[in-house]
Amino acid sequence: MSRVCELTGKRAMVGNNVSHAMNKTKRKFNVNLTKKRFYIPEEDRWVTLKISTSALKTINKKGISAVLKEARAKGYYK
Repeated sequence: MSRVCELTGKRAMVGNNVSHAMNKTKRKFNVNLTKKRFYIPEEDRWVTLKISTSALKTINKKGISAVLKEARAKGYYK
């Protein structure tokens, strides 16, 4: 399974490691993902999501129902 946030669609970025001599080598900036279980009272069930920590902060602020509704509208979550 790829390293993609299921709610925001965030994925790894590509950049360079730059040495003191300005030599550049390719590297990856991975997303900070965690696996978390959430209870959805409207559907009366638990779901396990692989989400970024920034998405977790958004869930704590807005609530899981509102965030899932936005993710469905954007096409990230079915």
